[in-house]
Amino acid sequence: MRPLALALLISLLASGAAQALDLGRTEVRSFVEEMVDKQHLERKWVERVVGAAEIKSAIVDTMSKPAERVMQWHGYRKIFMTEQRIRDGRAFYAEHRALLQDASTRTGVPGEIIAAIVGVETSYGTKTGRYRVLDALATLAFDYPARAPYFRAELAQYLLLSREAGFDPLKATGSYAGAMGAPQFMPRSYRSFARDGDHDGHIDLWNSWPDIIESVAHYFVEHGWRRDEPVVAVADLWDPDVEDLPGNRLELAQTLAGLRARSVEFTTTLADDSKAMFVALREVDGPTYRVGFHNFWVITRYNHSAMYALAVSELAAAIAAPVATGASE
Repeated sequence: MRPLALALLISLLASGAAQALDLGRTEVRSFVEEMVDKQHLERKWVERVVGAAEIKSAIVDTMSKPAERVMQWHGYRKIFMTEQRIRDGRAFYAEHRALLQDASTRTGVPGEIIAAIVGVETSYGTKTGRYRVLDALATLAFDYPARAPYFRAELAQYLLLSREAGFDPLKATGSYAGAMGAPQFMPRSYRSFARDGDHDGHIDLWNSWPDIIESVAHYFVEHGWRRDEPVVAVADLWDPDVEDLPGNRLELAQTLAGLRARSVEFTTTLADDSKAMFVALREVDGPTYRVGFHNFWVITRYNHSAMYALAVSELAAAIAAPVATGASE
């Protein structure tokens, strides 16, 4: 292929993958007006920022097939429960032990759970996302009808956050969904739950581990984390044909006594009237079962997936487990 033709092809492919957001679109004009009238932001600033967004088809493609929706547990687990991620988690815990233990003492959220969250989300802050947050949120707000209202609200929160926190909204990078920093907070969560852990008057979820650790702990506290309570238990189902036993509903709709009455066997010190959820997942050789307690449900507030909550709890347990003498870390 001739150089000129190749350059033209590359240009066409690039233009198909990303295009400037059209400020003339009805829904975009409506968004700008809302930010000006209801949020009292300067029109020129809003138009400059929103007009700089690029619509990227790759973002919509990725949003349409998240791992939690398209993978079975055995494949999903392999992503997060690797020897490398466990080793890195233990190293991360050792490096930030004082911060993690202090946060745990004050809030009741175990340090290994906090470490596992940033381990699952961003490999302990090493992979925080390569998309401009502005592009991700604008693409999903205006070119992803399935969840447009949600992402339009998050885009509004992002503009407000950038003004409050004093960062350039054209430069911040994050996930394909617009999640930011080591803990991958969405803009609303950033504004609502992020905390200044190092008390320097500024919250930085990309670079400040005191801020990151304090913010994750605070998120869980605000969503009802219970100190010293278990998260999940391995279960057996002695009658696999039992009726009226919904699995993987992200709600505490069962009692422990009710689950046992439906042939679910598990061990816990919690009272029989404690609320829980039944989790049924697919391993390579067949189904596997868990009973998720209140704190398991709290983890699903971070990401609405039973597989996600189980990955976090298993990684946390592996990080906290003592290393056998002579074993390499």
